[in-house]
Amino acid sequence: MKIVLTGVTRGLGRALAEAFIAQGHTVFGCGRGGEAIFDLRLSHPPPHEFSVVDVAQDVKVSIWAAGILAAHGAPDLLINNAAIMNTPAPLWEQDDVSFTRLVDINLRGVANVIRHFVPSMVEAKRGVIVNFSSGWGRSVSPDVAPYCMSKWGIEGLTKALAAELPRGMAAVPLNPGVIDTDMLRLAWDEGAASYPKAEEWVKRAAPYILSLGPKDNGRSVSVDGAGS
Repeated sequence: MKIVLTGVTRGLGRALAEAFIAQGHTVFGCGRGGEAIFDLRLSHPPPHEFSVVDVAQDVKVSIWAAGILAAHGAPDLLINNAAIMNTPAPLWEQDDVSFTRLVDINLRGVANVIRHFVPSMVEAKRGVIVNFSSGWGRSVSPDVAPYCMSKWGIEGLTKALAAELPRGMAAVPLNPGVIDTDMLRLAWDEGAASYPKAEEWVKRAAPYILSLGPKDNGRSVSVDGAGS
């Protein structure tokens, strides 16, 4: 299977990349951390490809996608994982620069990746798009309003996309669950350690994501298998 994965340099993205490769799949990943991308290239040479790309920059996403598609064709699975967390504070204390940056990565970044990869998947009439949502995309919590907003947006964007896809494809908003990552520690430092690490989470998450298909189109699902 050919898998495009954003936010591949750490956390859930890095764990997924390692798991998919170990299972024999080909991963085309991107992230903003140059050193981590270099490490991935050394550990996983071609046919895997890893690139430094900020998904918030549409031109850079277009160049990255064009190279992948020209060399490898349409992906079978597209996973939009890249996202950032706001510094916890009431909404009225969130500054415009940080708020805009979060929107650019968490929402516009997903749209950019879809814009440049999904046409090839639609032409082939196959493939699954998984956009990472959150428990905070289906509920709310104080001090993380910008993040909640972005993940509620992912739910709506993905469900609308699902209605636009041809038969045989799927777009799925996925709640990965609560995992001890740098992002969770920023939002909830004291409680993060009580949750599983990404390396444990991926043992359930990778098979579950690979199992998603047309039957799941437009459904809000979770790694634990819960969905609607």
